[in-house]
Amino acid sequence: MNLVADFIAHSIRGTARLVLFTATIIGILGAPVHGAPKDDRPPNLVVIVTDNQPHWAMGCAGNKIISTPHLDRLARRGVRFKNAFVTTPVCAASRASHFTGQYRRRHGFTFNTAPLSANLAASSYPALLRKGGYLTALIGKFGIESNGKLMVENQEHSLSLMFDHFDNFEHWGKSGPQGYFVTQPDGSKRHLTDVTADKATSFLRNQLYLKGRRPFCLTLFFNAPHAQDDDPKQYFWPARFEDLYQDATVPAPHNSDPDFFESQPDFLKNSLGRERWRWRFDTPKKYQSMMKGMFRMVSGIDDAVGRVRTELKKLHLDDRTIILFTSDNGMLFGERGLSDCWLLYEESIRVPLIVYDPRITRKTDQNIVREELALNLDLAPTLLDFAGLRSKTTLDGRSLRPLLKDVPPKNWRDDFLCEHLFVHEKIPKSEGVRSREWKYIRYFDEDPIHEELYDLIADPSERTNLASSPSHTAQLATLRDRCAELLREARSK
Repeated sequence: MNLVADFIAHSIRGTARLVLFTATIIGILGAPVHGAPKDDRPPNLVVIVTDNQPHWAMGCAGNKIISTPHLDRLARRGVRFKNAFVTTPVCAASRASHFTGQYRRRHGFTFNTAPLSANLAASSYPALLRKGGYLTALIGKFGIESNGKLMVENQEHSLSLMFDHFDNFEHWGKSGPQGYFVTQPDGSKRHLTDVTADKATSFLRNQLYLKGRRPFCLTLFFNAPHAQDDDPKQYFWPARFEDLYQDATVPAPHNSDPDFFESQPDFLKNSLGRERWRWRFDTPKKYQSMMKGMFRMVSGIDDAVGRVRTELKKLHLDDRTIILFTSDNGMLFGERGLSDCWLLYEESIRVPLIVYDPRITRKTDQNIVREELALNLDLAPTLLDFAGLRSKTTLDGRSLRPLLKDVPPKNWRDDFLCEHLFVHEKIPKSEGVRSREWKYIRYFDEDPIHEELYDLIADPSERTNLASSPSHTAQLATLRDRCAELLREARSK
């Protein structure tokens, strides 16, 4: 079967259906072979990315309310990165960084920009894995889009270089990119998270008949727990989770008192983040309802992760399939009196990250947690490292694989550039530096430029802006210089 030709044909028709191997193919390849012998083949890779999931929305991250047993189990068997971040907290730019391993300033893509270049698509991790012998698939929210359209230069050719199977949910029937309930052939409706998991498990079952031929990389992008912005309810979950969290009380967010909101600059108080806060969090009752809805959506994702792991085990693929779980960005859930992502505060840029390699033998579940700064830029080089491949393109990220070992690597990063360059009249542009101890932010389009400086050790909630403090003049100058240095480095590569 010519998988690329099949993909192109499906793309042209706009159905984006997952290619399922027919009974004829099964007959050619024979019955499934169970219990693959130990060998030196590259591992299979499953990359799971959620949308707008904050780093704290997992039980293993210390959340005492949310139920995420499958993610917690994955963390116990793998490595959880406590300090994982995205460098640009908005889905289009962050997903481009996932694929390319580059800062937004280098890959150039976000909403309302030119398409992601064909050269970058060809040097993305799916394209390099495919070129290196992997069967590659994307199921779910591709996210390299703007105004509902896929945005990749020379789209048909670029996507065929990246994926053997491309099942982008933006093209799934009338539900569209925002709808969470997908109409089935029999007229019933099924939650999008469950549909995504259905397609993932079908893909895995089909790989059984290719066992021994090509390793696979499945990129599984969920739309949950992203709010459905065009509906007053905002959050939608599978019906079986309806009663979950009914008796819980979600604590109020940090810095949500009215006095703190009023202390912020006008360009934040009048931003789109405040408008969306009114949609979701402007009364205590609404806040509780919205947060419980978001929690239920995360529990739906957790259930889907469990289904994928169960399928891998049933197919005897689990012992050589690496799983990486993360999110495209975090989000403000009422912190600072705001909502959504975009801004460079911890709630927006910090994300969950778990890496599980079943080939690493551990005597017990050790709950290994790494403190090093890990970035979305690291996803591509990490996957290529697992596959034994290299990129000819200079990457801004680096492989996380050494951090899975007991002995930490030397000379790990101490800081990183964070930036938000999306052109929107109600979202201020910003850039800055996040180090292990400090955060520097400047809103460079404001007149005058507005700067913020936070001591993350003494003030992890970023409540006290020290930029105008005389005793912190030297620290402010140091981070200004470091920001300029990181910007030069990003532009020069």
